[in-house]
This record gives sequence, C-alpha cells and structure tokens, in this order.
Amino acid sequence: MKTPLKRLLSASILATFITTPLAALAKNPIVDTVFTADPAAIVHNDKVYLYTGHDEQEAGKVGFNLNEWLVFSSEDMVNWEAHGAIMRATDFEWALNSAWASHMIERDGKFYFYTSVYKDSGPKPGFAIGVAVSDSPTGPFVDARGSALLTNDMTTHSPNNWDDIDPAIFIEENGDAYMFFGNTVPKYVKLKDNMIELDGEIKVLDIPHFTEALWVHKKGDNYYLTYASGLPETIHYAMSKSIHGPWIHQGLLNEVAGNSNTNHQAIIEFKGKDYFIYHTGAMQHNSPVGIGGEFRRSVAIDKLEYNEDGTMKPIVMTSRGITEPASE
Repeated sequence: MKTPLKRLLSASILATFITTPLAALAKNPIVDTVFTADPAAIVHNDKVYLYTGHDEQEAGKVGFNLNEWLVFSSEDMVNWEAHGAIMRATDFEWALNSAWASHMIERDGKFYFYTSVYKDSGPKPGFAIGVAVSDSPTGPFVDARGSALLTNDMTTHSPNNWDDIDPAIFIEENGDAYMFFGNTVPKYVKLKDNMIELDGEIKVLDIPHFTEALWVHKKGDNYYLTYASGLPETIHYAMSKSIHGPWIHQGLLNEVAGNSNTNHQAIIEFKGKDYFIYHTGAMQHNSPVGIGGEFRRSVAIDKLEYNEDGTMKPIVMTSRGITEPASE
C-alpha cells in the first residue's frame, strides 16, 4: 500500500549482520540486529529455516517499507544463524516493489518460495502472488514462472488492491497441494503438481472475524487454520477434519503483539516440540537498530501447547523466548 522509502541500515551495518553469527542467547525478539516481519518457517534435515520480511522504515515515519526477504536457521530454536537476503521484490521482473509476507515449502528436492509483491501493470494493478524456486533452502532463488501466479484481476471478492496477499502452502499426504491466501476475504486454491500453476477454481473459506495471515498445519487427525483478526490484529484459529472444511472456529489463540497493529504467525513442530512464531513491535531502545514499532517489527518465538481434545492453549508471549534448546 505504501511506496518504499529509503533504506534504514547502512551498507556496513547490513554487511555485519549478514556475516556475523547471532548471539547465543534465548530472547524475544530473537534477532536485534535488523527488523524482521511476517515469519514463515520450514523444517528440513533437522534444521529450522526461518524466512522474514525486512522492515526498513525510518524511526518516526509511517508506512511499510520492505524490499527483500531474509533467512535465518537454527538447529535448536535458541541459537540462530543469519544467512542474509534470499531475494528482493524486484527480482520478480514483473513486480514494482513491496516484499510482503511469504511462505516456503519443499517438494521433491526443490524449495518453492511464494510471496506477495506489488504489480502495477495489467488490467487491475495491485498485489500479486509470485513463486520462486531453488535447490537450497537458503537460495539462490529465481522466478519460477517469469510471471505472477495470481494477480489482482483474478479475484473479485473485494475492491481492495491488497486482497490477494499472504500465501500459505499446505501439501496433503496424498500429494495434493493447496495455496491459502487473502485479505478481508479468505480464499484457497489447488496447485498443480509442478507447484507453479493453479489447478481449479479459487474458493472462499467460511471462517469468522478474518483479516489476513492464513496459516495451515496438521497435528494428528486435526487440521488447524490460524489467521489474523481485527485491527490491531489478534490471532484466531479454526479446526477441521478435512483440508476442505467445514472449519469450526475455536476463538482467540494469541493477543495483540506489543506495539504492532499487525501480526503474522507461523507454526511448526521441531524435534517433538511445537512452536508459535510471530512478530511484534517490541524492539527495545538498546538494540543496535533502535526502537521498534508498527512499521519496525521483529520476530519472536514462544512455545505452543495443545489440550487433550486437540484444541490449542492460548499463547503466552514472553520476553525470554525459547530457553530450552530443542533436542531429539
């Protein structure tokens, strides 16, 4: 929605961030050398890969300023290694700007990176969804299609030009892949086996109080659909026995995250434990990049727990973060 403004970090600070391992301290936010937002995460070969947008807005200025996506990795959820940027929004030659929320998925040895970017051409300019591919979870990534996977003219559910954002991919045990996405109207669509083409009609989900940030995961026989609700955003969730629903609303999962109107979650299981990954505006004054806020967000991680009936316990947000290293 906003035109990118000039970059906050100097080249020297960014170079230090890219080449220096992060401090081995349990804390939230997990990274204080750069602002991070809109987390997505995958588990691959006993390692977690965390993908974030890079908030570059200057202190005191208004509007989202994101130009690239970053990746971090961890073998224990406490110690994190920074790998730098994997892509910029303009690496999609058809995109103008805005490196918004993304999702990564692995299939048949390839890593597919789905993301939201702004496209100013075509019959209906607005946010579109692109997909890039790599042989490695840390890249390099290249545009898998040479064109957008989904454009603003393909949906008519909302007049907003940002209603097709926040892609989240889920692959069923039988190999069927689905992309969930949307703002104000939650939608999903099947993908072809090649992961870079749609396979069928776009369908609308029946869930209440939806704003954005869909994420799908499965535990046991239950499917879970989490999403941001309201503004400032809280995280709600619904459950189902099928990827196609019906989805039964279970209520609030996470409260408003400190000093941020938006929220965006990722949920993973790693080495037998469950984790809730989100962003806040709670970076402190003593961080190398200064204080956080609505447009200067930072990723945090806390534990996720389930009740005996499969419902999820409300998230307890902490400043300590994950203090116990994950182990087999």
